[in-house]
Amino acid sequence: MDAAAALNEIAFWLERGRAATFKVQAFRKAAGIIAALDPAEVEARARDGRLKSMKGIGDRTYQVVRQAVDGEVPEYLADLRERSAEPLTTDGGALYAALRGDLHSHSDWSDGGSPITLMADAARLLGRDYLALTDHSPNLTVANGLSAERLTEQLDVVAGINGDNANGFRLLTGIEVDILESGELDQSPEMLDRLDIVVSSVHSKLRSPRDTMTARMLGGIKDPHTNVLGHCTGRLVEGSRGTRPQSEFDAEKVFAACAEHNVAVEINSRPERQDPPDNLIQLAMEAGCLFSIDSDAHAPGQLDFLQYGAARAAKNNVPAERIITTWPLDKLLEWAKKA
Repeated sequence: MDAAAALNEIAFWLERGRAATFKVQAFRKAAGIIAALDPAEVEARARDGRLKSMKGIGDRTYQVVRQAVDGEVPEYLADLRERSAEPLTTDGGALYAALRGDLHSHSDWSDGGSPITLMADAARLLGRDYLALTDHSPNLTVANGLSAERLTEQLDVVAGINGDNANGFRLLTGIEVDILESGELDQSPEMLDRLDIVVSSVHSKLRSPRDTMTARMLGGIKDPHTNVLGHCTGRLVEGSRGTRPQSEFDAEKVFAACAEHNVAVEINSRPERQDPPDNLIQLAMEAGCLFSIDSDAHAPGQLDFLQYGAARAAKNNVPAERIITTWPLDKLLEWAKKA
């Protein structure tokens, strides 16, 4: 099999299993090194051992490459495939199977760790019909947010990917746009008009007073470009960044506005977020909201975190028909334009 593809797939399964970042990066870096070489040179270097002396190629990655050029499925990859055959969670399986896509993901254009092509390839591997690429907006400088100029360049990249891969999969243009303190969205209306999906989120001053945060969120929700309200409480419940309490806001007003303005409430699937908490999912249900189960993936393997979101939706008895990521693409896009 292709050696670079084998290394990238190993990185995917490691990410899915929440392995240490350095371990994942070792395989992805090796994949980049191998992909840059002529296949004949890779084979020759692997067979005579010269590959071992290349910076970025360790004993394990060399073994993977050597077995791949010999026409074998590398043992390490085969073992990961076997161990990863089990679902991440046994809850919400039927709802997870009903999901067709994912409306929140990041690439290395902002704070993700992988190129757009790898994110799209992973979504296809998982059987998705569509994936929205939603890199950050300019205000989030710590996450290398995209200016209008960079986002325009990204639209061309997405168009190229869709043109090269007409196999029933669609990479949607999108953005995770900051809801600014004023309640305005952190991108021009003209730019937002060009996108398939707009996820609007608060990323700063998360401990603002309740009334201030409520007004800010309502401003973002009422903007006609907003399709999805991202990780609404901003909380962190575990993980390397530590924990963070949820923001205070008038949830009844916020969810009533989501229902009125046809904005889906995101069920964020990241294990460290689990956002919104169960009581707020119930409030959003009572308000008549739609939902979007999204991965918020920053790396290919994290795209399968949708299993966690599906489990939480199932736990709270969210009907599949009220989850927009179960909808076929045509219905989703028609809804997103709020036609």
